[in-house]
Amino acid sequence: MNNFKANYNKILEVLKSITEKEQFLKQKRKPRLKDIELIAMNLTAEYMSIDSECQLFKEISIDLKNKIERSVYNRRKRKLFFAIAFIRNELSNKFNEFENYFVVDSMPLEVVKLARSSSSKICKEEFYSSPNRGFCASQNMHYYGYKIHAVSSIEGVFKSFDISKASVHDIHYLKDIKNQFNECVILGDKRYLSADYQLDLFESKQIKLEVPMRKNQQNYKKQTFIFRKKRKRIETLFSQLFDQFMIRRNYAKSFQGFKTRILSKLTSLTIIQFINKFVFDRNINNIKISII
Repeated sequence: MNNFKANYNKILEVLKSITEKEQFLKQKRKPRLKDIELIAMNLTAEYMSIDSECQLFKEISIDLKNKIERSVYNRRKRKLFFAIAFIRNELSNKFNEFENYFVVDSMPLEVVKLARSSSSKICKEEFYSSPNRGFCASQNMHYYGYKIHAVSSIEGVFKSFDISKASVHDIHYLKDIKNQFNECVILGDKRYLSADYQLDLFESKQIKLEVPMRKNQQNYKKQTFIFRKKRKRIETLFSQLFDQFMIRRNYAKSFQGFKTRILSKLTSLTIIQFINKFVFDRNINNIKISII
């Protein structure tokens, strides 16, 4: 797991099996480091928990270092957001093509501490994408930043995700789910409890939203054990993103950089799951494991 070059070669090999395209950006000069190689370099860094570009350029081999400068790497990585998103979708579809059961949940993403929120300029280029204050009930804390909403399969592969301001309630993400899913069962926690939303999802897209009832509700019935157990899969995924991929640590200054950073971490997680299943035929969620 400590050999950057070997891990990079394995991830690059998988990327080339997903897409034949090597250049995604239209550039007048042909770069020495191809776009597909830059993406592989980015995903390898996330897999190996290299969270700083300064550290990354100390780890990479001389031949890679000679192909690109650090500042150019940063700019091109942000421009390749759409390409990384395409690769993540292709990888996810390999797992979720015939999946009918999914889990929805959210996680807080702190940008700066609350005490610095009024003076901070991070991600404030546009009002619509600027962070704000929110509350995380599961951790009983107020924070300043964003919230990631995600849907994963029962097996543990992210199918869809989005980033919103911290103050946005989880239930509003169900509007996005309505446009992305149909004829399936989605498991959620009590934050997604709404009879109106459940009825609308079922009538419009035949999506059955399974949410545990509150004890003070009429005709209270405890949720099936298998649903309660499977719903915890996404909480484990969030823990892995927090631990190995350090998703709550932010070095980005712009929203474009921030969302590229989050996407890279989710894509890196998915490509390791892909290698586990389709290359080594082992448990896909053994993330802290050698891929070479």
